[in-house]
Amino acid sequence: QLQLVESGGGLVQPGGSLRLSCAVSGFSRNYYAIGWFRQAPGKEREGVSCISYSGDSTNYADSVLGRFTISRDSAKNTVYLQINSLKPEDTAEYYCAADVVPFRSSPCVSLSPGDMDYWGKGTLVTVSS
Repeated sequence: QLQLVESGGGLVQPGGSLRLSCAVSGFSRNYYAIGWFRQAPGKEREGVSCISYSGDSTNYADSVLGRFTISRDSAKNTVYLQINSLKPEDTAEYYCAADVVPFRSSPCVSLSPGDMDYWGKGTLVTVSS
């Protein structure tokens, strides 16, 4: 079982930046990619980015490309999401999730919430002046 804990959310002004963290703990015999998702009030959860187990493969939703950067520190078992040039429409609960994959080198491809196997409880990002 894996446990994921998000942190780093908060209130930020438009144009500002945040770095979200996803700390992964627990035992797993499997490899896993990590994805970041967000859910705004009244909207469906959407995938924004993912990173492979090895960290060599990343994927981004078109809506965040160029503003969001995902990275992974394997020594700390932590995945980060750097968010720049924040917009009010980025306001949402942000979740990280683990997608069990068959190989260490498996690329990160899925941004579908239905493909994830483990979830954190979320961290709230509010963009407002």
